[in-house]
Amino acid sequence: MPVNLTSPIAADLLPVNGVLLGTAEANIKKPNRKDLLIMQIAPQSTVAGVFTQNRFCAAPVIVAREHLAAGKDIRALVINTGNANAGTGELGMASARVTCAEVAKLLGCEPEQILPFSTGVIMEPLPIERVVTGLPACVANSKADNWFDASQAIMTTDIVGKAVSRQLKLGGVTVTVTGIAKGSGMIHPNMATMLGYIATDAAVTQSMLQKMVSQASDASFNCITVDGDTSTNDALMLIATGKSGAAVITNEDSDEFKKLQAAVTEVATILAQAIVRDGEGATKFMTIKVEGGTSAAECKQIAYAVGRSPLVKTAFFASDPNLGRILAAIGYAGVADLAVEKIKLYLDDVLVAEKGGRAASYREEDGQRIMQQSDISIRVELGRGNAAATVWTCDFSYDYVKINASYRS
Repeated sequence: MPVNLTSPIAADLLPVNGVLLGTAEANIKKPNRKDLLIMQIAPQSTVAGVFTQNRFCAAPVIVAREHLAAGKDIRALVINTGNANAGTGELGMASARVTCAEVAKLLGCEPEQILPFSTGVIMEPLPIERVVTGLPACVANSKADNWFDASQAIMTTDIVGKAVSRQLKLGGVTVTVTGIAKGSGMIHPNMATMLGYIATDAAVTQSMLQKMVSQASDASFNCITVDGDTSTNDALMLIATGKSGAAVITNEDSDEFKKLQAAVTEVATILAQAIVRDGEGATKFMTIKVEGGTSAAECKQIAYAVGRSPLVKTAFFASDPNLGRILAAIGYAGVADLAVEKIKLYLDDVLVAEKGGRAASYREEDGQRIMQQSDISIRVELGRGNAAATVWTCDFSYDYVKINASYRS
């Protein structure tokens, strides 16, 4: 089961004025499950996004980037699960374009105004006829308060859906931010096997929205790892409909930008942490804080070395304080001039290592006590600067192997 994570409550997910969501059971991989979603957005909304940096990126990623770059008035996003449409060559590209064309027909707009997304098995042809057949049902049941069903429709190996809402005041006007995400395995920047969609009824220019989604991604989805594998399909999209009546945000130095940025980043962080808590087979959620570095990049590099280490992750699954594995990961992280005698390692409030070895105050029973928890903090002090970074990860259990060994069945 997910680590201290429960399914979102539909009533807690706030509609965003200018966004309609509709789902369908298209039988793309398995019957009797929601696997197709259309998010319709009001005309003149702004849309921005960040995508996987995997060179073998999926056909829908290529098409979505093209359509965003074309500068058209984006009218809808279409997402299917059960098939990634990645590693599918020209056939995959054709299927992504057909999907956009068919949604455009239903909505009375141009194919370039549609952004496609897919998630699921790689290198299998997308069953395009099933997708096309399911699209009218998505349009027919579209409604503003459908965020819960939308979160269910984009799941793959996720156990629970991931969704959250926040509200804030901008210039005296109430503004809503609601987001959904999927992800459980193949999680590692940049970005991960995740799809995230966050919408707000604030008004934001295109350039400011792109800054906002990039900053939110760097503080959230680019700070998680489950297994060290970066996907072919991931994307985080941010939509601003402008339907709240608040003034248009045009300046990143303005208070309005900073307030909305904070809310969007909070939503993204909650969703990103939910992905780790729902990591395939996870039983522990670990927060890795690296402090006292010369740069945030250096700190994150070390944090990721610890967070993606199979030896560290399996030790935490076993609740075994075999904590020398953390020191080993710090040492091979690639920061060549670390002074190991300056490094301190903490497990929650317990000092584990200092001066190049085990801390004189450390007791095995203290480490054992912390390792029994489901939420654990690992803190590394480098003693070489003022920079810091935080990464979230989970353990490796027997179930991780089982889930991925049978993923295509």
